[in-house]
This record gives sequence, structure tokens and C-alpha cells, in this order.
Amino acid sequence: MEVDGARILVPGATGELGSALARSLHSGGAVLHLAGRDETALRSLQSQLPGVWTSTFDAYALDACAALTRQAAQQMGGLDAVVTCIGVPAFGPADHISDAVAEHLMIVNAQAPIAFLRAALPLIQPGGVLAALTGVVAGNPPAHMADYAAAKAALAAWLEAVGKEQRRRHIALIDLRLPHINTGFANRAIAGRPPQLPPGLPIAAAVEMVMDALVAASTVSGQAS
Repeated sequence: MEVDGARILVPGATGELGSALARSLHSGGAVLHLAGRDETALRSLQSQLPGVWTSTFDAYALDACAALTRQAAQQMGGLDAVVTCIGVPAFGPADHISDAVAEHLMIVNAQAPIAFLRAALPLIQPGGVLAALTGVVAGNPPAHMADYAAAKAALAAWLEAVGKEQRRRHIALIDLRLPHINTGFANRAIAGRPPQLPPGLPIAAAVEMVMDALVAASTVSGQAS
């Protein structure tokens, strides 16, 4: 998957990392459909990145997330990659997290990304890439983040299992297990207060890691085909 000309759907494009990634992909010549929950932010991105398509979505509307994927593929004339940048954290001991918050974490951090990626499976061509941001918590869950880490671990497990299923089709699934990034993400928690965190990875460095991972995975997948 050369970025130039690649048709890419980016759910979660209105976040700091998602929007920075969208700018990088656009500058590399990608054909983009950007999806997010903030219509004002999407309009701003669209004004900065000529030629992109945009759509709003509600993470709780899983069928609509799937339908958006199909719509994006139709608009772009196909689909070469999906990169989901969706997520929301929460902090606190497990017995302080309500069932409603736990459900919200699982839907936003696991089920919604999976809905986009599942819908893309029959649409994406050999050599294509399906990727999702999980984070280091997926493999090393810290205290006071049990439900958030569980949701990210569920997404990581899905990516690993479906990656095995898609090998014969030469579709790469990538678990973008990035370290803590300087986005202010922790300060937008839906419950609790974040712990004192060390300085994170600069956004530009995180975007470069994602770009490198997309190109490397598609190259390996394409060579296998």
C-alpha cells in the first residue's frame, strides 16, 4: 500500500492523534474518508484537507458504523485501509467504576472499532491493511485502569485472531500498541482522575510510527500474495 492514491477510512479523525494522522496521510497523497463525532472539527479538517470526505458517527450505533464503512468504500471507489483512532479512558479502582461506565468503555474502545473493521473485511483488497490503536495497556494493564485496559485487550485479541483468519487473503491486521502520547487524552476521562504521568511521545513521532507500520504491513502482505 503506497500511501499515494491509497483509499483510507479513518474513524476517530477528530482527536488530536487522528487529525494529525489524517494530515500526514493527506500530504502523502492518500484518498481519505474521515469520520468522527464532532461535526465542527470535521468541517475544520475538511477545509484544511481539500478533497476528503467526512461523516459523523455515534460509537453506540454499531450498525451505523458498519454502514459508514460501506459508504466510504463506495464513495472512494474501493478501500485499501482502515485505521481506527477511537478511544476514551477512565480511571479508578474497579469497585469505583460503575457498570454503565464499564459498558461505555467496552463499546467505544472495542466494539465500535471492531464494527468498522469487520464491515471492511469483505471490501478490502489483497495487500490491504486494517489497523486500530490499542496502546501498551492492552498487554500490561495498570492498576486503576482495569476496565479501560480490558477493552483495549479485547480489541487486541480480535485483531490477532482475525489476522490469522485473513492471512490467506493477504490482508494485514495491525495492533498499533503505541506508548503514552502527549495528546491530553487522559484528561478527557469519563470517570476518575488520571495518575501523574511522565512526558509522553510527541504526536509527530506517534504519527510517524503509525505511517511506518501501515507501509511495512502492507508491503509484507503484498509480497505474500
